[in-house]
Amino acid sequence: MKISIISGSHRNPSQSEKVARYIASTLKGEFTEVDPFLYLLADNPLPLWDQSVWDGDERWKERLTDLQEEFSKSDAFVIISPEWHGQVPSGLKNLFLLFSRFELGHKPALIVTVSASTGGTYPVSELRMSSYKNNRLCYIPENLIIRNVGEVFNDNPQENNQKSNNYYKERLKWCLDILIGYGKALKIMRDETPIHHEKFTNGM
Repeated sequence: MKISIISGSHRNPSQSEKVARYIASTLKGEFTEVDPFLYLLADNPLPLWDQSVWDGDERWKERLTDLQEEFSKSDAFVIISPEWHGQVPSGLKNLFLLFSRFELGHKPALIVTVSASTGGTYPVSELRMSSYKNNRLCYIPENLIIRNVGEVFNDNPQENNQKSNNYYKERLKWCLDILIGYGKALKIMRDETPIHHEKFTNGM
């Protein structure tokens, strides 16, 4: 099973990247059947969408083809978002404009949000409300909000709040178990169900 992990922060480095790398390491170490693919939006590697992406523009093909292949081969996704001014970063929202139902459609995704303090809720609501309509990504019911992110998942154990770190490690593994279960189930659904209809290419 291939799981793509997308770190949605523009910053380089960032706490979102730290969490993304920890999740990739957890998948490698705890789930032998999973092949994780990590993609970082640090420094905005994807230009803003424009409609030439729909016209087969060669510049967009060069930018997107490798990622389209990686996402197409993925069975599930982990979407990581910081909370900036109560919002999802624009680069992450832009990614959902650039990839379609053929890469993301009817595949499960776990939302993970990070906050330097006690926030992190608004990006969950925003992603569930507005990032899946045309690409048909399927967010699972569970999500993970990592509050006071500077105190957990650090390489140096002395930088971690032990109680919080243990809690988030346990909850993360539980969420990943659920994501993998959805990944297996929805693969069967995609294999047995005509999920693409040329008359109904976009959601309502």
